[in-house]
Parts: sequence; C-alpha cells; structure tokens
Amino acid sequence: MKRRSFFKAAALASVFPASASQMAIGIGSADKNKNSNTNTPLSDGSKSQFNQQDRTKDKWLNLGTNNNTDLNRPSRNVSLSADIVVIGGGAAGICAAVSAARLGSKVVLVQDRPVLGGNASSEMRVHLNGVNRLNSGLAERETGIIEEILLHNRFENPQESFPVWDHVLYDFVIREPNIELMLNTQAIASIVKDNQIQQVRCWQLTTETEYLISAQYFIDCSGDGLMAATAGAEYRTGREGKSEFNEQFAPDVADGWQMGASLLMSAKDMGRETPYTAPSWAIKFDAKNAHKRRKFAAYDEGIWWVEVGSEYDIVGEQEINRHKLMGYLHGVWDHIKNSGQFPESANLALDWVGSLPSRRESRRFIGDYIHNERDLIELRHFEDAVAFGGWGIDEHNPGGMDNIHMAPTIFHAHFDEVYQIPYRSLYSRTITNLLFAGRNISQTHIALASSRIMATCALMGQAVGTAANLCQKLNVSPRQLGKSHINELQEQLLRDDVFIPKRPAKAPNDLARKSTLFASSTLSGDISLLLNGISRDIDNKINHWQSRNLPANIQLEWPKPVGISTVEIKCDTNVKRNIMMRKDSKNDQYFSNSVPDEMVKDLKLQARVKGQWIDVASIKQNRTRLIKVNFPSVNATALKLEILSTYGKPTVKLFEIRAYS
Repeated sequence: MKRRSFFKAAALASVFPASASQMAIGIGSADKNKNSNTNTPLSDGSKSQFNQQDRTKDKWLNLGTNNNTDLNRPSRNVSLSADIVVIGGGAAGICAAVSAARLGSKVVLVQDRPVLGGNASSEMRVHLNGVNRLNSGLAERETGIIEEILLHNRFENPQESFPVWDHVLYDFVIREPNIELMLNTQAIASIVKDNQIQQVRCWQLTTETEYLISAQYFIDCSGDGLMAATAGAEYRTGREGKSEFNEQFAPDVADGWQMGASLLMSAKDMGRETPYTAPSWAIKFDAKNAHKRRKFAAYDEGIWWVEVGSEYDIVGEQEINRHKLMGYLHGVWDHIKNSGQFPESANLALDWVGSLPSRRESRRFIGDYIHNERDLIELRHFEDAVAFGGWGIDEHNPGGMDNIHMAPTIFHAHFDEVYQIPYRSLYSRTITNLLFAGRNISQTHIALASSRIMATCALMGQAVGTAANLCQKLNVSPRQLGKSHINELQEQLLRDDVFIPKRPAKAPNDLARKSTLFASSTLSGDISLLLNGISRDIDNKINHWQSRNLPANIQLEWPKPVGISTVEIKCDTNVKRNIMMRKDSKNDQYFSNSVPDEMVKDLKLQARVKGQWIDVASIKQNRTRLIKVNFPSVNATALKLEILSTYGKPTVKLFEIRAYS
C-alpha cells in the first residue's frame, strides 16, 4: 500500500506546530532521514531523545550492498507529526480517527494489534452491542460512523466471518486519505511539557522501530490508556462507595475490584462423535459450587462468564489472568463434553479458542465531570451532551470465575429510554490537549457497567474526533471548546448523523429550512418533519415522512434562485432493529443479518434552473443512511429528489433533508 501523500515530507524536520495551519505531516522517504539517536524538536525548541538502543553496534553483513557500512546499519527511529493522534483501533478509536479525518485533520491511528476492532475483532469475537434493547423490547440503535461500519460489513461480509470482518474494518480505515494507520504499534510513553502532550513514543513490534509522533491533540481510545497515564492524566480504578456519588448499586465502601476480562471460544458440529481431552493446564469446573445463573445456553458460541477480574492491577496481572482464563475455559469445555450432562455436545469440537482476553474495565480517567449512576437512572439532561447509551447497568461480579459461587452478573437496572453522555467526561481535567473515548472515560464503575458497550463507545469516539478537529480549527483546548463552542460541536455531530437525545439540530446554514417542501404522496408522517431537526422516531413521536409507493418525489421550492452544490438526506434503516454481526446470525424482529430493507438504494436529483429541469446527480446502490449528494453548484429555484428504490420495501421513509451552497 502506498503511503499517503501527506507523509512525504522529511521525517526529522517535523516540528510540533503552534497552530493547526502550521502543521506538516511526514515520515522519512529515505533511510538517511531515519537516524538513530536523533533529537526531535518540540514546540518550545527543546529536544526529545529517542529511547531506542544504539544500532551502530550491529554486525550486519548485507550481501546486496557490498558490505557498505552506512547502508548496513538498521534505521529504526522515525519521527512523524500529525494534527491528531488517536491511540487504539477499536470501535471508539476508528470512529474518532475517521470523524476527524473526514473533517480535514491529518490523523495517525495507532493500534497495538495486527487487526482493528478491539474486542469485536477476530482475536476476541465479542458482539458489537449497543442499545440493543430498551424496556420496550426494541433497540434504539446508534447511527453515524458506527452504523456506516456495520452496514459496510453487511455488504462486504454476508458470510459473517470474523476474519473477513477484520479486513472490512481495515478497508473502512485505510480508504480515508487523511489517516495513516499504524498496526502492531503500541504507545508506550508520553512526552509532556506544561501539562500538554508534545509527543507520544511508540514501539512497532513487527519492524523493531521506535516512533516519536508529534501532534496538536491526542485521543486515547485504547481502553487501558497507557498514553494518558504516562502523560500524568489523573485516573482511578475500582469501585466507588455509595456515598461518593449517591449510587444505590455501588458497594457500601469503596474497593479496588474491576470487572473481569473474558475469553471466548466456538465449536462446530463434526457430524460424528468427537472426543475431547482437556490440556494439562485446564482448571476443573466446580459445578457443585457454581451459581445457578451460570447457564450454558448457546455454549457452542462461547460462554461470556468465563472471566477473571482483579482487585488491584488488572493490567499488570494480564498474563497471569490470561493463563488462568485459558485453564478455566478448557475446564468448562471439559465439563460440557465429559460430564454427561450435555449429551447433545457429542459431535461438537472446538473450532476456535481465544488467546487474548477481552477486557471490560481498567483505568478510568478524570475529566471535568464524572458520569455516574444517578445520571443514567434519572436520565439527567446535559447542555453539553454529545452521545448516548442505554445498555442496562450490567455489573459483572468481582473475581469472575474465581468467585464461582456468585452470580456472573447483576443487571441492576434497565432503561425506558436512552441517557445522555456529556462532553465534559471525554477530556482530561489536567492534560490540556488530551481527549478520550470508550471504557476509559470519566465515569464511575457503576456508570461504566452500562456505557462500556462498544457501539456506545463508538459514539463517544465520533464525538471526540469531531471535537479535536474543531479544537484544531479554532485553536482552542478541549475544555475551551466545551465552554465556548459546544453548539458548533453538537451541530456538526448532528449533521454527521449522530443522534443526541433531546437536542434537535438547528442547522443555521441549511438552505432547505428556507424552502417550501412538497411531496408526491404521503403514507405517514408529514413532509414538514424533514426540517424539524430530529432524525428518528423517538419518545413516541413521529419525525418522518413516508411515501405511499415508489418511485416517490420530494420538491423544495425557493422564491428566488439560490446557489446549491450539496444535498444531504437521512433515510430509514430501522434503528429499532439491530444489525451487528452475531455468531448465531440471528434474523428476527429484533435482529437482522442483512442490509436493511428500508434503506434507500437508488435516487435521482434534479434542479430547476431558469425555468428548466436539469439532472444534477444520481446515486445507484447507496450504502449509507446519511446520503450526501455533491454536484457542481447551480442557481436553482427548486430541487426535485426522486427516490427510485429501496433494498426491499415498497415505500420510502426519510427523516431529514438538507441543502447547502
């Protein structure tokens, strides 16, 4: 793969910029620019030192260079710079990087694994859940970039393969020209001055290379948050006591317990009886003392309660816990195969076994606000809301399998509607250019028990990626953005199809709001609702227009010609039905295993210029809910949008239409 053009500048000339307009991004295009022990200039003129060992001692005989001493010295130090650095390539990190990049920022996305996706990747295979089910029984699905990713997978991976899903995510990221993706790379230390991260030091395992990456803003979406921790950002671990935030589901006294990491597996039917012998490290499943809620439903797809927690340092104990989890997993499978209690397992054999535990909890960084249980169950309103959640408060037991006698999880509460997540919980209160998204945000343990779900984390990721881009454009800190420009942040998120509860879009530059709308037919809703700023049916209120049949037309009329070059449409994808990939390929009222029937497939757009209708654009095989139609600017007195087909429904339902010059 060719490197992006913005990485062609000389590597070691990268200077941490005073403003976004001065930002240049580049890595060395020649080995002579990647020298060992090279000092890199920082914004204050000081130098930072590479940590890599001196490679001048290498005794390398390269037979292809005639033993040229200069050429036979490994170059393993690289300096590069960007507008924004995102650490972590899970759902939150992908959405942060893509949102910032699409808005014009140059982004480096650093991921410590060979694949993207975090817990949802083929290495761990956790379902990418979100607000799957409210008390109504229906979902309130996330839109924006995370929905775009899930739809991309429905088109590219109908076979629902986890290894193919890895490549779907890879494609989704590298097709963005403003993103440089660095896999197999871990951020290991931050270089900080005056409470601002100047650079992050990274180590790329596969190339034995140390990177020093400079940026104006840094986003930690890694879950464990090593970059943020080494920057000196305040964080906490463990469970708060009841009294600190008046949390009824918290323990009486604070302690160090963190929810466990799980290890999953899957099995397949071999068509014949298949014996199983447990390996030497297996830990026998204690069925006699196991809690009755440790159930074995759909065990061939993995057992989520095979997990181990920690009451101290869950990161430092990772390898001990990994070995223990592998033992517990095989002990459980041995019980299934050989206890005699599961005769239906006779033909089953392990098809895939995880080796990398999927973590639920570790560090939680401190922002200007700590999101807590009361915010969730009281559905508190925040003026700076930028995301939402709604998974139940799902607290896994302390210790996991080590406390086999306890229920594996307690769902303390379920929700009638989604709750808001405030922007003030998504940036550090001590490190002035640091944001975060995912399970490491500023929240209590009990709040985390709900918001840790990956699609919820993805919404936070899009929020902080958009925020970092606006910080760059306005040359302000994340805190300043929240205090003075929260409306701009919310408006951009809403335009990019993020739903913010109780916050309709105002869209001040939208020309459609100055038009008169007409529809060829109406089955439900009203054409005027396309301008009310609410992009879904919510709170028992209709916010759509639906045609009687197809094709269907919408016409926008202006009293005088207006210059138009962009039309944006939000169509129906049925956010009340889940579309994430599942191991069981469920396809029913609540889950879909294919492209939504409701989504617009083909459309045509015409403009009336000087009294004549002209074709300005058409889209075939549309693949997104947010449809952006760009065309050469025209001075028009009217636009006519014709929806030609959907992916299966005989009518079309729209939630918003916008027009811009």
